[in-house]
Amino acid sequence: MYDYIKGTYISKNESGSATMTVECGGIGYLLNVTGRTLSAFNLKDEVKVYVTLIHKEDSMSLCGFAAKEDRDIFNILQSVSGVGMKSSLVLLNEFTGCELINAVINEDYSLMSRAKGIGPKLAKKIIIELKDKLINLQNKAPIILEAQRPANIEESFLQETQAVLLSLGYTQDEIKKSVNHSLKNHECKTAEDVLKFSLQYLSSNY
Repeated sequence: MYDYIKGTYISKNESGSATMTVECGGIGYLLNVTGRTLSAFNLKDEVKVYVTLIHKEDSMSLCGFAAKEDRDIFNILQSVSGVGMKSSLVLLNEFTGCELINAVINEDYSLMSRAKGIGPKLAKKIIIELKDKLINLQNKAPIILEAQRPANIEESFLQETQAVLLSLGYTQDEIKKSVNHSLKNHECKTAEDVLKFSLQYLSSNY
């Protein structure tokens, strides 16, 4: 229903659950956010916040994010049974979207359980359900590179990156451009590097 809201950052509340108000067209939108999102903006600035609507039987809430990939990862987290809005925001406050994805792929539940209120049992559940969504169910067609693949970058790294980005809703053409840009302009040593720089490129250009 909503992709983003662009307007003036009017106010914020950091006590308890973090919120910010963005005024657009004479309407003030109250957004549930993370501390990371609050720190990305300055009060009174014109901002662009990516949003998702949480619709429950007795309420509707908007959640806002400074980065598109964080919003998309938040939406995927919502598909895990037992993980609600608050838990998802806690995770994305503790970790960047890329860090969270890598924790899932590497099955690092001990790292994920560092987040407040996310115990080992819930962390394992998130990993089991999300790893399947992020990687195992995706088409792993090779990405066409514009230059020779660096010797240290395995084909599986590119397939893994493509699978994750497909899960986040990016097209094959967008993925091809982001991966080629990452390999050409950054020193990528691991699959995590390829994913991180590809997400940065996509967030800035799409």
